[in-house]
Amino acid sequence: MTGSLQEQLSRAFGDAFKAAGFESSLGAVFESARGDAPFQCNGAMAAAGALKKQGTKANPREIAQGIVEAVSGHDAVALLEIAGPGFINITPALDAVSARARALAVDPRIGARAPDRQKIVIDYGGANVAKPMHVGHLRSAVIGEALKRLLRYRGNEVIGDVHLGDWGLQMGHLITELHDEQPELPYFDADVTQGYPSDSPVTMDDLARLYPAASNKAKADPDRLERSRKATAELQAGREGYRALLDHFITVSIAALKKGYGALGVEFDLWKGEAAVDPLIPGMVETFKSQGITEEDDGALIIRVETDEDKKPVPPVFLISRSGAAQYHTTDLATLLDRKNEIDPDLILYVVDQRQALHFEQVFRAAVLADMYRPEQMNHLGFGTMNGKDGTPFKTREGGVLRLDDLLTMMNEAAMARLDEAGIGADFDAEERTEIARKVGLAALKFADLQNQRLTNYIFDPERFTAFEGKTGPYLLYAAVRIKSILRKAETLGVAAGEITISEPAETALVLALDSFDRALEAAARKYSPHILCDHIYTLAQAFSRFYADCPILQDGVADAVKSSRLALAETTLRQLEAGLDIIGVEVPERM
Repeated sequence: MTGSLQEQLSRAFGDAFKAAGFESSLGAVFESARGDAPFQCNGAMAAAGALKKQGTKANPREIAQGIVEAVSGHDAVALLEIAGPGFINITPALDAVSARARALAVDPRIGARAPDRQKIVIDYGGANVAKPMHVGHLRSAVIGEALKRLLRYRGNEVIGDVHLGDWGLQMGHLITELHDEQPELPYFDADVTQGYPSDSPVTMDDLARLYPAASNKAKADPDRLERSRKATAELQAGREGYRALLDHFITVSIAALKKGYGALGVEFDLWKGEAAVDPLIPGMVETFKSQGITEEDDGALIIRVETDEDKKPVPPVFLISRSGAAQYHTTDLATLLDRKNEIDPDLILYVVDQRQALHFEQVFRAAVLADMYRPEQMNHLGFGTMNGKDGTPFKTREGGVLRLDDLLTMMNEAAMARLDEAGIGADFDAEERTEIARKVGLAALKFADLQNQRLTNYIFDPERFTAFEGKTGPYLLYAAVRIKSILRKAETLGVAAGEITISEPAETALVLALDSFDRALEAAARKYSPHILCDHIYTLAQAFSRFYADCPILQDGVADAVKSSRLALAETTLRQLEAGLDIIGVEVPERM
């Protein structure tokens, strides 16, 4: 028998319904939420409903009884019971559970398939050049990275793109403020068009200081604002010195961003930004004009994207402003065009704050009108906010935006306090304890984010996140580390993993939890919802905890064959825990 136990049972019940003259799909078997048995088939009610539509009166319990009689002798079935109006409760046979456990133990992917073959671009991160990463970048990075890894694990070719914000007035502010501080730099001499220094005249700290200084001055002085706008226009028109400065700004920023994202365990394949697609804009706009999808409106060039079916107004896409400048919509459309030309993806996913939903709706509609993509090839995966205890987006005590490195420091300190409180790793050296605290803090932060449904807002609470009890990242790490400890002890005792034979209820429950891995992966990928995988990982850790309490593994008096069987089950559980945690970007220490 191949496939999960649920699939084996669905085939058996499907055959029985087909033999009884019904659609085989009515035999679908599901995990039971009632607790009366591990599985349930509800097809008898639907079968009776189908007969009723044909004018034939039918009792669903009688139909269920016929199905039970047909399936009773199946190798995967131990017990079948009819409940309520016709539910069939299903208890699988221990031999079938044992066989499935043995199959999972030797499967390199622990039951997970890789059936998908799409080429997917995930646009996530969205950090800006010259600005330090802050708490607002967390969710896009963590969710996007998890989805990238999940979709790759399912067999897709996935390209992660950070999509830097490196265009617009912000660059004009930087250029003019740097000019005020270092006017002698060659970038500001319009007569110099080449031979610029290879080393950047600014550091990331300089950029983080220059931008707010210029922005504040521009708010108070219209002339200062106009200088920045003029510099921005000259940059976008191709002034060589300003373009060379922009290259420096981008290079310095990317180096800092790679460090920041790296601290989160987040990696990108592409580090393109808005500036990279600017050369495509003139030709793209002309193409749009030739397609007849643009029109002038009060001096601006727009694309109307509203339809008669819209219940709320959808504003037009603004391509070119009255002053002749390309807009935010324009650069996003040019990015879509660039991806079409360079990658030709089957699907593009945007992991961006839900508050940007209207923007993406406008851009996607324009891309469809321009025959760039079909509607189903573009998807905005919005998310909610991480809030403070007051219910508003998380800020510092002073009311500012918390920098990401300060957030990670906060989590590391909370994790170290938890380790000290629990006495975990008290005899480890300082370097190892620091590394464990880093992993615990990061696991706490990531799992606290990802266990929520994507669009849900949640409260930032380091004390709750770092607890070793409950549905937390540290609880999952501790479960995995405990299994590693068991395996090390088994090695010293000379006990090796052997053939798995299931006899106890806690063993069965653990195998059934392991057997649902592929279903969790499929649902999480289909719905772009990492919380579904998080639920599976937590359920698996709980199932192992009950197994460990009820079924001694290395205890004296346990038969050698039972020790080997249970050790193999523990080893399989660890492999699946680590695989699931790796997909959501969580590292497991060797010991704690």
